[in-house]
Amino acid sequence: MRPLRSVLIANRGEVAVRIIHACRELGMRSIAVYSDEDRGALHTRLADEAHRLGPAAASESYLHAERVLAVAGRSGADAIHPGYGLLSENPRFASVVLDAGLIFIGPSPQVIAQMGDKVAAREAAQRSGIPQLPGSTGPVPDLAAAVQAAERIGYPLLIKACFGGGGRGMRIVHCREDLEAGLQAAAREANAAFGCADVYLERYVPRGRHVEVQILADAHGNIVHLGDRDCSLQRRHQKLIEEAPAPGLSPGLRRALVDAALMLARDVGYRNAGTVEFLVETRTDDFYFLEMNTRLQVEHGVSELISGIDIVQAQMRIAAGEPLGFTQQDVQMRGCAMQARIAAEDPFEQFRPHSGTIRHMRTPLGPWLRFDVGIEAGDSISRYYDSMFGKLQAWGPDRESARKRLAIGLASLEVEGVPTTAPCLREVLAQPDFVAVTHDTGSLERDWLPRSALPSAPAPVVREAEPASALCERRVRLSTSQGTIEVAVFGHVQKARPVRGVVQTATLQSDVDPLAPIDGAVVKVCVQAGQRVEKGAVLVILEAMKMELPVTAPRAGIVEEVRVAAGDVTARGNLLVKLAPVQPPVAGE
Repeated sequence: MRPLRSVLIANRGEVAVRIIHACRELGMRSIAVYSDEDRGALHTRLADEAHRLGPAAASESYLHAERVLAVAGRSGADAIHPGYGLLSENPRFASVVLDAGLIFIGPSPQVIAQMGDKVAAREAAQRSGIPQLPGSTGPVPDLAAAVQAAERIGYPLLIKACFGGGGRGMRIVHCREDLEAGLQAAAREANAAFGCADVYLERYVPRGRHVEVQILADAHGNIVHLGDRDCSLQRRHQKLIEEAPAPGLSPGLRRALVDAALMLARDVGYRNAGTVEFLVETRTDDFYFLEMNTRLQVEHGVSELISGIDIVQAQMRIAAGEPLGFTQQDVQMRGCAMQARIAAEDPFEQFRPHSGTIRHMRTPLGPWLRFDVGIEAGDSISRYYDSMFGKLQAWGPDRESARKRLAIGLASLEVEGVPTTAPCLREVLAQPDFVAVTHDTGSLERDWLPRSALPSAPAPVVREAEPASALCERRVRLSTSQGTIEVAVFGHVQKARPVRGVVQTATLQSDVDPLAPIDGAVVKVCVQAGQRVEKGAVLVILEAMKMELPVTAPRAGIVEEVRVAAGDVTARGNLLVKLAPVQPPVAGE
């Protein structure tokens, strides 16, 4: 065992704040790092000390392993906690941390490499006898190999990045004609996010549930689980709402999932906190291995709320060589917990991310609420990083109590400066299928997405007033000259009030020229000067805050000038491509 006195947190935002609190409770010194964009950010203000890494781009700061190690050396850190995302599942980083004589708070580099490679992880799960979906035997090197594998797997199928997580590098393909475009998009996104463009194929189950098991394992042969979680509420393969325990599972299925997770962890020699993810078909009690995350999960808080075990502190004790200090019999699950991820995205504009300064924020209060957040009023949401800035969690003695408390918490959350996902998630919690646990991973995008903003607000028509209490409240999203706002409309009376948790956001709409809808980097330019394009054709692909956004032609035209190139960084509202109108044919020609 090695004593831990100081921990460098190689991350930012709410997860860095979460780890700082764990260090504080354990009496450890917390060391923060920051980029130029994050100078003065909340995690730097809360830590015992903070050190600059480099410029705003993650590749020059939070993903720059050598700079992180240099700060660890200067600050006298005993250990490095990678959080999640960024360097957390990078086996090379874990190796250089250990080579520098520091403690890496996570599993061994060998296990990270094995389970971080999804193809190798599938092979490990197969050796452990865990069911798997049909898929390619390895990365697909080209289109011909992908076509051959797809014919064997069958459509629909899912293209998945071989490394990384968070829904990046994933595309659903429904037919042969969409395979090539899906491969290119998934590989491009995977390379940008994880530095590796390798992808593989797997059968897609449209109405499955995403269920995972949280495990803790020490170096003394002790391994326990902290129950299961349901993470089926997703958009673009990224989780929005999670809950523990997973509802609607039969006792036999729940036991089988836990047994499979523990078996895999033992077979690969796992140490520290980890999560084994499964795709579940509750109607048949069938389940399939998806992947293993060798790090702290974003949704770890719901498992903490029902188990009473601080997973981050357990990670640190395990990394220091201490035994868990409890057995499976000591872990008592109580009640239910739900979590909503709060992101600076506008669900009424296809979850488009937004950057900006938080002018005001009122956080929910209540005895059964927990709000993990990485910002305060006056802080900024940066286009360089993930759009998620907080996680609201609620506990209850049963699922319905937790659901209602989370909805109340979302309603009381107030954020001014950027739009948030809170209003949409509040409505999702009230969906009959979610309440009845008949939802699946496709429910949100297939059935529940909010309507797009109206093109303009209708002229008010004043009718005879009725008592507001006797009328049904309807929520409407309107576009105004000042931006977009959600209002509550009572009956026929043109009386409206702002809905809590919603702010005005500028909406860029142009029928003439394609403007950048977000601040972001240009991933790909799809046209060239002189080319004729039809309305809806993809002109440029932008990327910001872990999201790719294709910019399409608002009308048919001739590309007169391309004003950006791949690798450029553009600001919201900038002209990307200048389109000349298509000249009608001259009469008689």
